[in-house]
Amino acid sequence: MPIVRFKALGREWVHEVSLGTSLLEAAQESDAPEGSACGGVCGCSTCHVYVLKGAELLSPAKEDEDDIMDKAFDVRMISRLGCQARIMKEGEVEVEITRESLDAFYNEHPNHDDPRKT
Repeated sequence: MPIVRFKALGREWVHEVSLGTSLLEAAQESDAPEGSACGGVCGCSTCHVYVLKGAELLSPAKEDEDDIMDKAFDVRMISRLGCQARIMKEGEVEVEITRESLDAFYNEHPNHDDPRKT
């Protein structure tokens, strides 16, 4: 089974997933703090992540994702929307959750402990 490693705030969340799982779904399953203001329907950029390793294991970006990515902050060549990037091959994917996504997550979950405030 594929493995996803999420990195943020000096922490790491590791989760084994089924093929076809999106990065956002994997984050939600592993309790990694990835934002999803639109609920994962490619309507915002709050699930913006950097794919540090394993990009070749993911589904290619489509035009809708590229259009929404134009709204994201600090977009890089390794940027993807977690709701759109699906794991299509076996292996390990390493993801850094962006500041934009962290901000969205903690705004969406005000009762969740925010380690940035300690």
